[in-house]
Amino acid sequence: MDIDARGPRFGAAVTTAVLAVVLVTGSAWLLAWQVLAFLLGAAGGVSRSPYGRLFRKAVRPRLGPPTEFEAPEPPRFAQAVGLLFAGLGLVGYTLGPGWLGLAATGAALAAAFLNAAFGYCLGCELYLLVRRMTVRAE
Repeated sequence: MDIDARGPRFGAAVTTAVLAVVLVTGSAWLLAWQVLAFLLGAAGGVSRSPYGRLFRKAVRPRLGPPTEFEAPEPPRFAQAVGLLFAGLGLVGYTLGPGWLGLAATGAALAAAFLNAAFGYCLGCELYLLVRRMTVRAE
């Protein structure tokens, strides 16, 4: 079943804010929260992530009906990619090296910002590229 395309973009906006605060403060605890949010989104789909739930309960009822829908698989894959980068960032912030925390968190922030500001989901595009490559290989 397709999902309201505004939900993942809302989640990307919240993620952008969270990751920006992590980069400014160096808070491993806040990054751990974001890792959990990505984990829930990757495991259960974006509608099951904390930001997806917030969108569904508090934001979507205040908006008009959706006009754009998308398949849930690409955003879910994007959550897994975000989980990978945020997880690497958490390792860098907690165990070192510090540059790993900054670089991985910065990469996740850049991807989230692209989705939030321009509707361009890098993880979704990567999903589509992988799908095309695996279909050709068969």
